[in-house]
Amino acid sequence: MVRLFRGKTPEIKDDEGKVIPTSIASLEQITLGGYKQWILIRTHNVKNPLLLFLHGGPGSTEMGFAHKYEKKLEEHFIFVNWDQRGSGKSFSRKIPKDSMNIEQFVSDAHELVLHLMKRFKKDKIVLVGHSWGSMLGVLLVQRYPELFSAYVGIGQATNLTENEKVSYQFTLDEARKRGNKKAERQLLKLQPPYFDDIMQLNKQRKWMNKFGGALYNQTSIWPLLKVMFGAPEFTIRDILKFLQGTVFSNKSMWSEIIEKTDLPKDACKFSIPVYFIMGKYDYNTPYVLAEAYFKKIQAPW
Repeated sequence: MVRLFRGKTPEIKDDEGKVIPTSIASLEQITLGGYKQWILIRTHNVKNPLLLFLHGGPGSTEMGFAHKYEKKLEEHFIFVNWDQRGSGKSFSRKIPKDSMNIEQFVSDAHELVLHLMKRFKKDKIVLVGHSWGSMLGVLLVQRYPELFSAYVGIGQATNLTENEKVSYQFTLDEARKRGNKKAERQLLKLQPPYFDDIMQLNKQRKWMNKFGGALYNQTSIWPLLKVMFGAPEFTIRDILKFLQGTVFSNKSMWSEIIEKTDLPKDACKFSIPVYFIMGKYDYNTPYVLAEAYFKKIQAPW
């Protein structure tokens, strides 16, 4: 049941219902880059390795989904879920739009990594990035490789110009295959990768979602959003902030991400192990581009 006013993460208990003495279950605010941001920390044992999860978007917090997948992770890691600047619980109308840029996010993430490593007395951290978070993650481990033991990209993004071309073509092909003339007419008016017209991106994503390119065998993202209503850490207000943050972050950052991020060109050499987890039917971040990028990567195993 979604809370109205105050979110709280539940204590971690053993099979007998007793709180595990070595555990941490903390939902807290910290200051990164001069602005308050929220992190969720959960683990069965503070001696576990440290893992930081970077959500997608930009602006699409995944803290509200964590209760569905964190159980195994918190057994083996100190699992940290971060609502980035302008996202979810960290969204605020006071955040300057000009602070919503790639360099600031790398700086915020670096500050958070150092804070966590000092707090838990760890020399290294496992970094996991999803979608936009996978772009941020690659930039972070490229710049500060000494801080990380491994990098895992989920729905690994590569080059957004190519990404949007592949995603668009899938959607247009599906519209024609299904005989959906309304979708075809609307899609033919679009010009990926959309640059300064975020409304074009939204129209393409609407039909892509309808054709199962976001959630396999689903016609909308509603089943995913329903999960957020069951998150003990999220309130009604947080869900509204999630929606506001997604719009704000995309409008603020989309053009810069397209223009400045080309990972297959700029980030192919790693000094730490690299792993990709991809969905065959994912057209937010098509696996064909991630597969081609992965083949170019030089990294230890």
